[in-house]
Amino acid sequence: MSSETQTKEPEKKLGRPTDDAKRKAIIDAAAHHFFEHGFASTAIEHVAADAGVSKVTVYNHFGNKRALFDEAVEVECEKMRGYFSLEAMPNGTISERLNTIGEAMFDFLMRPEMMRFEHRIAAETQDDPEIGLAFLKAGPWRMKAAFADFLAHADETGELKIADPALAAEQFVSMCKGMGDLERRFGSPVSAEMRKRRISGAVEVFVAAYGVR
Repeated sequence: MSSETQTKEPEKKLGRPTDDAKRKAIIDAAAHHFFEHGFASTAIEHVAADAGVSKVTVYNHFGNKRALFDEAVEVECEKMRGYFSLEAMPNGTISERLNTIGEAMFDFLMRPEMMRFEHRIAAETQDDPEIGLAFLKAGPWRMKAAFADFLAHADETGELKIADPALAAEQFVSMCKGMGDLERRFGSPVSAEMRKRRISGAVEVFVAAYGVR
C-alpha cells in the first residue's frame, strides 16, 4: 500500500486547549504582578512577557487591564472559597468544620503577598476608588457569599439556626481575626498560640449563639 493510500493520523485539534493554557498563563502572570506590585504599577506588557504571549493576546482574552485584574483576584480567592465547598469540606462536627475554615482563612489572609497586596490596593484606592470596589467585588464579597451559603446549608440541615447567614458570616470572620488585622498592619506578628485561641474562641461563641438547642 502506497503512502498516499495509508490512513492518515487525525490532525491534532487546536484552539481550546491552547487558548485555555494561554489564559491560565496570563492569569498566573497577572496575579503575580498585581499582588507584588499593585494595580497601577502593573503593565500589560510585563504580564504578556511573563506569560509568553503577545500584548494583543492578553487584550483578546480580557479586553482591558481592569477585567484582567478582576479575573486574577477572583482566581486567587477561589483558593479560599474551596474551603466552603460542601464537597471539599472534611467530615466532622460543625465546630470542627468551622475551625477548619477559620484556620484556612487565617492562613490565606496572613500570607505576606496578600498583606502587601492589601496595602497597595488600599493606597491606590485613595486616587481611584474603582480599584478598591473591583477588589471587593472579585474577592472578599464573593468569599463572603460562599461562606454564607455554607452557613445557610448548615441551617437547612439543622446543625445551626441562622436567620441571616450573610451577617453571621461577617461575625465569624471578625471574631476569628480579632485585632489581628490591626496588629499586622502595624508590624506586630500574631503568635501561633494567639491565632489558635482566637479561632477556637470564635467557634465557641459562634456555636453558642447559633447552635441548635
